[in-house]
Amino acid sequence: MFTGLIRELAKVKSLNGSTLTISSNYTPKIGDSIAINGACLTVIQTSSTLFSVELSPESQKILAMENYKDVVHMEPAMMMGDRFEGHIVQGHVDCIGQITSINQSGNSTDFFITIPSEYIKFVIPKGSITVDGVSLTVNDVDKKNNTFRLTIIPHTIKNTLFKDYKLNSKVNIETDMFARYVYNMFSNIKEDEKLSWSDVDKVMARY
Repeated sequence: MFTGLIRELAKVKSLNGSTLTISSNYTPKIGDSIAINGACLTVIQTSSTLFSVELSPESQKILAMENYKDVVHMEPAMMMGDRFEGHIVQGHVDCIGQITSINQSGNSTDFFITIPSEYIKFVIPKGSITVDGVSLTVNDVDKKNNTFRLTIIPHTIKNTLFKDYKLNSKVNIETDMFARYVYNMFSNIKEDEKLSWSDVDKVMARY
């Protein structure tokens, strides 16, 4: 389990076949789970300054592999008793998104990201989403065009890969776990009995 708060911008040393080798200040142990650009991967080898993770062929099909070079987002898995920030992130990438517009908005920057149509139902206005491992809040959703808008503050841009993203850049997307669960819980309910996301918000607010 992760929080979506990037702990380090680590350097990629090599990607040979299924083995990704990374240089970082943080030293994991063999067998540890670690999120690299939002994907939960297993550490298979370590040294004083390097560690390697396994990228299966299936993972390489799902992930935006063009971002696994130069610098990557890294977050170790949470430990029991850690302070919980961000939101609950599983490290299970749902799909690849594409940045379709970047607009300056006051002191921040709006990023518009388009994802496959089958995943837009899990993206909720003011809900959480993970982009290349970064926990973010969705501003609004354009379901007709399968697009959502994020407003990124200067601190986040400076300390993440967002400073390098351009039009048509591809990114790993993990939708909110609770949105997926709630959707599946009510997916078999009759049309006239279905809850809106506003109804769901009211139910959750009671707890």
